[in-house]
Amino acid sequence: MDAANGDAWPYPRPDSPPILSPVEAEHTLDVWLVPKFSMLTLTCLLEPLRVANRFGRDLFAWRLLSADGEEVVASNGVRIDVDASLDSVSDTAQLMVVASYEPEATITSWERAVLRRVAAHGGWLGGVDTAPFILARSGVLEGYSVAMHWESVPAFRHEFPQLDVSQARYELDDLRLTGTGGAASIDMMLTWIERAYGPALANAIGRQLIHKRARDEPVLTQGHRSPHLPRTVVRALAIMEANVSPTLAIPEVCRIVGQSQRQLARLFMAHFGETPKQCYLGMRLDEAHRILADSRCWVSQAAESTGFTHLAHFSRAYRQRFGESPSVTAERGSQ
Repeated sequence: MDAANGDAWPYPRPDSPPILSPVEAEHTLDVWLVPKFSMLTLTCLLEPLRVANRFGRDLFAWRLLSADGEEVVASNGVRIDVDASLDSVSDTAQLMVVASYEPEATITSWERAVLRRVAAHGGWLGGVDTAPFILARSGVLEGYSVAMHWESVPAFRHEFPQLDVSQARYELDDLRLTGTGGAASIDMMLTWIERAYGPALANAIGRQLIHKRARDEPVLTQGHRSPHLPRTVVRALAIMEANVSPTLAIPEVCRIVGQSQRQLARLFMAHFGETPKQCYLGMRLDEAHRILADSRCWVSQAAESTGFTHLAHFSRAYRQRFGESPSVTAERGSQ
């Protein structure tokens, strides 16, 4: 899609915008729904396209696809009828993959071959939430920055260390678009539309959706973030996150942030009810859990990736935090 100028667009039609067929629209987006996909993500993908069609031109159509052409069940249990099966995708399609829980559970080599075929013919591919796992395992993300849901980032980095994982809400290139999913998909699609038709249309769509656009905001990956945290606590958390393996001793963390060990412990207890050491341990265990839940690695690999040198210690701490052994999580993640 070629970018246009920023001239004003007409006031939106008062009636409902048309639901267009591919032959009527300037652009068609094929949306492949993977079982247990996020309904919120799907809605946020399609609503900007629907609203765009209110502004006097027949711009966008979309087709919902499943692997076999049968209905798909979303993560909230809602059953969605689709328009066609994945084998109807053309070589030069604009194909968006929408996934969430267990993104690889139903994916076969044939479906990965479809993605490779589209990529080989210069087609446009996108993936949101956990769908970048499907794209990466198909070998179509080499050379591109990747954005995805923050919970899955540790496992993705472990499995694909050669790929550049972004902290942005989405990454848009000429032939690839990846994003974190959820409500951030509205901003992602507005940027996509802006590239095609200019900022005036994108901003007008945002106003119709009662949505204030967020630009260039990093994804917050931990539950500890708060604007009310003391600066030294924020810095200590950032240092811990950046040093999951190998780890730093707490006195070294204190030295870097310029805070005494006693004072930092007091601040952590006041805000989190944990000592810095306990918080650091929990952070590493949470990352190990994400790696085991979302990738196909051994328990020993997850332990090593999160700074544990003794497997028995790792297993005890893991079971205490999550109520199951790491091997149970790993088995579930490999399915």
